[in-house]
Amino acid sequence: MKPAVSVNETTKSFGSFLKQSISELNKSQVASDVATEKLVKGEQIDLHQVMIASQKASITLQTAIEVRNKAVEAYQEMMRMQV
Repeated sequence: MKPAVSVNETTKSFGSFLKQSISELNKSQVASDVATEKLVKGEQIDLHQVMIASQKASITLQTAIEVRNKAVEAYQEMMRMQV
């Protein structure tokens, strides 16, 4: 019985998902930096908007780090398995 999705398609799908996720992470970091820079320059921006952007970027980064840690942990566990 052939699998419904090939390994190559799965790899491409995972790769595009990973690329999109990293792009979203970068966008949140840039948005936080821009908001902070506006606040420092004295431009018209509310402090709560800056704090929300900063917290959003922080949470996104922490989530990405935890996902990476779990992926590395799973890889290491598979490497320890005896075949």
